[in-house]
Amino acid sequence: MEYQDIIYEQLGPVVRLWHNRPEAGNAESRQLLEELDHAVQRVAQDPSVRVVIFAAKGKHFSAGHDLKKSQEERPDPTVESRYHFEIEHYYEYCLRIMDLPKPTIAQVQGACIAAGFMVSNMCDLMVASDDAFFSDPVGHTLGAAAVEVLIHPYVLGLRKAKEFLFTGNRLTAQEGLELGMINKVVPREKLEEETLALANHIAQAPPFGLELIKRSLNRTRDMSGFRQALNAHFDTHQLSHVSDEYMQIWRERKAVAAAGGASFGRTMPKAQD
Repeated sequence: MEYQDIIYEQLGPVVRLWHNRPEAGNAESRQLLEELDHAVQRVAQDPSVRVVIFAAKGKHFSAGHDLKKSQEERPDPTVESRYHFEIEHYYEYCLRIMDLPKPTIAQVQGACIAAGFMVSNMCDLMVASDDAFFSDPVGHTLGAAAVEVLIHPYVLGLRKAKEFLFTGNRLTAQEGLELGMINKVVPREKLEEETLALANHIAQAPPFGLELIKRSLNRTRDMSGFRQALNAHFDTHQLSHVSDEYMQIWRERKAVAAAGGASFGRTMPKAQD
């Protein structure tokens, strides 16, 4: 596969996978996700790669799913087609990041919204710039049941996850650090340097030992019912797509778009571009 919407960069034992749609706030289009998933499977099979960084070019990590592209490509999906598309492109792609047998680090700057929050939190570790912020506002903006992978209570704690999703408000990098979601907050200008230094430090450890450590840690979480909870939420999320609330919001957005508006823009408010 020739990559257009991501950049595959190998730096010795570290591969950095860049979202590369800065002009669109790195909104995650179908093409970007398919390229990213291809790259994830590629690094899994490459013995020269010991650590993987998930990063993004430009001001923001990701504005979330690209709603405009989605509407253009799948204007009126059936329940069945939406279910199968989202389980492949959103759910299974995310779980492959989470299950990658090599340590992963999210390198986050600027906005990390909805689907961006979901992807970044599939990683084992997170380094964020001091201007990073996180939000999952789709309960307010779309009437949807969060995003497809409900990682939120596991990285924020249950009460904070409820506040985060019920209000749609932002979470700062410093708040994420205090909650344990983020491992390190650094100045924006040092984000790449600090994340790569952490990756290279981890890469010094014997790789099979790291693979087994990660396997055991992930299994510990699975034993608590983690994966079953994710599976259950995915189906709940699909139900929210066919609620009267969701359909009314979607009809209004389509009407505005048909009249020349921008209701099918990215998840992130345009004022943050």
